[in-house]
Amino acid sequence: MKNKPWSGRFEKETDKLVEEFTASIPCDKRLYKQDIEGSIAHCLMLARCGIIKMAEAKRIVRGLKGIRREIEDGKFKFDISLEDIHMNIEKRLIDKIGPVGGKLHTARSRNDQVALDIRLYLRDEIGEIIKLIKILKKSIVRKARDNIDIIMPGYTHLQMAQPVLFSHYLLAYYDMFERDEQRFTDVLKRVNVMPLGSAALAGTNYPIDRKYVAKLLGFLQITTNSMDAVGDRDFSIEFISASAVLMMHLSRLSEELIIWSTFEFGFIELDDSFCTGSSIMPQKKNPDVPELVRGKTGRVYGNLMSLLTVMKSLPLAYNKDMQEDKEPLFDTVDTIKASLLIYSKMINTIKFKRERLKDVVKCGFMTATDMADYLVMKGLPFRGAHEMVGKAVFYCIKNNRLLSDLTLSELQRFSKKFKRDIFNYIKVENSVNRKDIIGGTAKKQVLKRIAEIEKAMKCS
Repeated sequence: MKNKPWSGRFEKETDKLVEEFTASIPCDKRLYKQDIEGSIAHCLMLARCGIIKMAEAKRIVRGLKGIRREIEDGKFKFDISLEDIHMNIEKRLIDKIGPVGGKLHTARSRNDQVALDIRLYLRDEIGEIIKLIKILKKSIVRKARDNIDIIMPGYTHLQMAQPVLFSHYLLAYYDMFERDEQRFTDVLKRVNVMPLGSAALAGTNYPIDRKYVAKLLGFLQITTNSMDAVGDRDFSIEFISASAVLMMHLSRLSEELIIWSTFEFGFIELDDSFCTGSSIMPQKKNPDVPELVRGKTGRVYGNLMSLLTVMKSLPLAYNKDMQEDKEPLFDTVDTIKASLLIYSKMINTIKFKRERLKDVVKCGFMTATDMADYLVMKGLPFRGAHEMVGKAVFYCIKNNRLLSDLTLSELQRFSKKFKRDIFNYIKVENSVNRKDIIGGTAKKQVLKRIAEIEKAMKCS
């Protein structure tokens, strides 16, 4: 293209390969809504401040709305020689309404324009992401309430540790996703800051009204330094960082579901609609959805590292390197939205294998700690009680027995403080329900927590 908006300084045309290499339109065209929204607000401000005439502003706004319809109807032809979404829209505007369209760019630069567009885009997407997190949280709480009586092994080091309610286990992930929602809500405060008016890097000579633009666009704050405003992508980095933590939580849950659905564990069954088969092994039912979510976590981590690396050595203010901010950002948005949506649906369909779990919780000496606590309540120091129960466990392992299989006389070899009530004390159900403290796994506490969550959900 000969007549680029900056071509006055140049004698030669841009090399075709350079045009293709430097163009961002294949990626940033998805910002068209935000670009037009920001341009309309900027135009109205120019007219309000007397920088352009109101009649001109009306023509420009009508033209911009017409371009938005063209794009949404698939009639708009994007031109790679125009580099980005901003210049594609501006060129089309001038073609539609004539030279007056060129007045739109008064008192702004593509530098503050793109900073505005990304903030508007992220503000919208964070709102959608928070909604999706809320839906996932509701799915988890509903599953927890519906399966309140299921007991499962709790693990440390992936070794059976103590019995817990399955609902308690699920609510651990609820708390993780609650923190994720809080993080995105907090990120939103720093996203929702209006940079337009910073121009290229120094501000503008025109008597603009930045507060008016911020009001039109719903921004709560305005940037206070023009150089930082156009060179800042902290908000994008922070967003991807919060996304990486969210994906880490989804990946951990994925790992649990994958393990639990194996033949060896057999705790749950994933619905057929969220699994696939093998091209060679007829018996296979593969947990592809949680596996893919687990895999996509690395992709989001990579996006975070990519943007951090882009920004790590840039001098103020804008640099062309920053054009590389959009692909990792857009990919992160797409990945977490898809993952959250599919997870909410999948959680609703999971079936728990109750009989299998009833058998499993009897194994693994998971009430050994309860047995030690029993001795403590009989007057023994915990370390001594720990040693005695450890010896009892070793005796069971050597003789292929369970703690509940031992006779009272066998138990009294390890401590005379054992009485007949020990057998009721170490029942799995009693072990669970004795953890009757805030945050504990007792059914009473878990139901209380579910009620608290449900009440908060109704109020939000």
